[in-house]
Amino acid sequence: MRPIRLDMAGFTVFRDETSVDFTDADYFALVGPTGSGKSTVLDAITFALYGTVPRWGGARGIVNALAPSATEARVRLVFESAGDRYVATRVVRRDGRGNVKTAGAGLQLMPPGFDVTKLDTGMDLDDLGEVLAGTPAEMDTAVLEAVGLPFEQFTSCVVLPQGQFADFLHAKPATRQQILVNLLGLHIYEEVQTKATGRAQTAEGKLAVVDQSLAGLTDATDEAVEAAGQHVTRMREFTAAVESAMPGLRARRTAEAEAAATRDALDADLRLLSSVRTPQASVETAGVTAAARAAAAEAADEVRGAEEKEDKIRGELAAAGDAGSLSLMLDRHAELERLTGQADWFAGEVSVAEVEHRDAATAAEIAHSAHLGAAQLLEQARLDYVEAQRIDRASALRAHLAAGDHCPVCEQTVTTVPAVPEESSVRAAETTGKAARAAAEVAEAAWQQRDAVARKLESNLERKRAQHEHHLSRMAEARAAVAESPGADALRRQLAEIEKLQKHLDRAGTAVRTARSAQRQAQAAVVAAEERQRSAWREFDGVRDRVARFSPPPADRDDLAGAWSTLAGWATEQAAERATARAAAEAAVADAHQSTVAVLQQISALFTAAGVAVPQPDESALIRAAAVAVERAEATWRRLADRRDQVGELTEQRMALQREMRVAKSLAGHLRANNFERWLLEEALDMLVDGASRILRELTGGQYDLIHDKGEFYVIDHHDAGLRRGVRTLSGGETFQASLSLALALSEQLAGMSTTAASLESIVLDEGFGTLDAATLDVVAATLENLAARGDRMVGVVTHVNALAERVPVRFEVHKDARTAHVTRVGL
Repeated sequence: MRPIRLDMAGFTVFRDETSVDFTDADYFALVGPTGSGKSTVLDAITFALYGTVPRWGGARGIVNALAPSATEARVRLVFESAGDRYVATRVVRRDGRGNVKTAGAGLQLMPPGFDVTKLDTGMDLDDLGEVLAGTPAEMDTAVLEAVGLPFEQFTSCVVLPQGQFADFLHAKPATRQQILVNLLGLHIYEEVQTKATGRAQTAEGKLAVVDQSLAGLTDATDEAVEAAGQHVTRMREFTAAVESAMPGLRARRTAEAEAAATRDALDADLRLLSSVRTPQASVETAGVTAAARAAAAEAADEVRGAEEKEDKIRGELAAAGDAGSLSLMLDRHAELERLTGQADWFAGEVSVAEVEHRDAATAAEIAHSAHLGAAQLLEQARLDYVEAQRIDRASALRAHLAAGDHCPVCEQTVTTVPAVPEESSVRAAETTGKAARAAAEVAEAAWQQRDAVARKLESNLERKRAQHEHHLSRMAEARAAVAESPGADALRRQLAEIEKLQKHLDRAGTAVRTARSAQRQAQAAVVAAEERQRSAWREFDGVRDRVARFSPPPADRDDLAGAWSTLAGWATEQAAERATARAAAEAAVADAHQSTVAVLQQISALFTAAGVAVPQPDESALIRAAAVAVERAEATWRRLADRRDQVGELTEQRMALQREMRVAKSLAGHLRANNFERWLLEEALDMLVDGASRILRELTGGQYDLIHDKGEFYVIDHHDAGLRRGVRTLSGGETFQASLSLALALSEQLAGMSTTAASLESIVLDEGFGTLDAATLDVVAATLENLAARGDRMVGVVTHVNALAERVPVRFEVHKDARTAHVTRVGL
């Protein structure tokens, strides 16, 4: 990882927007007073990539990212790694409750040749290239793939912060080993071991399946295939012999079938002629038909008589009049009688209503007069009240006057002041007025009540007058309706006569329906008898048609019984003649069958000799059985040949699986013991210590060599007779020299030793150059210059030692005012 540009705003001491351009700064120094913000620049680089800083103590220390009183911090880092250029961005905000959280994080792969100066134009993240991550969780994986180092290894090998410069030197062997595993990508051998174990298990499982398949193919030998081929040849010869015997079998079966057909034809003729018999009821059919026809004629005569009687009564009933009209007229007589009886009652009701209405109207007039009187009294009381008010005002005025005063009303001198009344005239007038008002209200209520009664009685009078007039109108209509009527008694006698005639008509109608039902039954009997006769002739014709090919004698169509007798006698004679011919035909069938059986026995002998089950003695079954025998033999031969070929393929497959399983097991066994990884780690550590020891000798003027033993680091002190000392016994300056040696050696050698994309393209040291004496400082400076001169590493130092800073070609001077920190580039 090589930083190109760093932008900060609101980040710790950098409250204002600040940019640090590392372009072409292969060897630089961050210089400035203590507390000015030099280490914060390195913190911003680490924070942009990993979202935390070592000295913050984990993710919860993110609150330290915000500048004092700032609500948002932004950090953006453009860097190169393995030839690609990326931009990492993180935004931190404080919400209304004071909680500080990461509000945004992203990683983009920038297009080749992108000019970083365009960042000053305020470009959005979407314009910076392909988005590799857009959330903090996605950033963890994306940054690890881009940089090749997790947070712990990055802060141990690339950006070495204050207080942690000697971590790799003093780390426990297991921790140091894990760091080297990650740096060198040795975890790939664990993956190889896992895959090798899986392949061995897969090959072993496939081998078991192949062995199981071979166990089921033990019969597939060359001898079995050859024997199956010979069996196919025998079956083909057997099939040819069967096919050759078929023409003789067909000829004998044809002769047998012809003889059997002749016999069967005679049997059919005998059955047909024997079925000709005279039916028992053929003689009675003609008599039943004649009797049914006579009964039908008698029923028709009875129907005509009943219909004539019904027509006569219907005529008499029509002459007697309309029963409905007569009943309606009788009802109008009854209505007139009822209305006449109610006329006096309606007249009395009207008279009573008129009297009640007159009384109520008189009472209402009296109450109205009383109401008018009470109203007059109330008006007088109001006038008295006004006068009493005037008198009381005058009395009130007199109470303040004395003889000789000027009167404010008449504007004259008062000569005599009348006495002031003891009581108020208004109070007396109010009492009188209240009594008058009460009397007026009572009189008004009485008038309204009596007026309402009078109005209700007037409405009742009008209703009863209307009812009386309607009653009189209905009486007039009823009298007009019965004006031409013969009278109620005559109407009743006429209705009784009509009712009597209606009963006679109903009985006549019943007689007609009964006669018609009897006629329908008689006609049905005639139809059934005629159909029975026709059916009998149809039966005769059917029997005669069945034997028509034998030329039966003609039939008399007027004598059914005679026709049956003639036909039955003729059939008996014909049957006797054919019985004689049938005996000769049966003998011919027996002779033909014996010939067929002889041929079948010959063919069965062929099946038995071939070892094939004898099928049904049918030509097609015999041929099919022979063909099936050949097909089965050929299928058995082909199946054995295929299985033999399969044995060869499985045998070759088994050998390949055995080789694959042995190789995979052997590889997994070697890698499972970690011997190879341990050897690689030891080799890498040897190379690292050799390089660090060389640098340490230069730094210490040949005093110290660095060695390792069982994972622990030691130094050989050549100024003390080659004494071996643990690195924890070194002084602060000596520890810095040893740690710097390891860091520089790791930076030089990692690219050649690692199996992954991880590479240390830069190293930044933020640790105690102030502890070094002038000579050692000169050696350190020369060492860093040589490392930077190679051109494949960016080397950076954080220092406030002027002697070292002056030897660095590019310096970033960091200073701080009351508001914010600033960074200024000095040099190339």
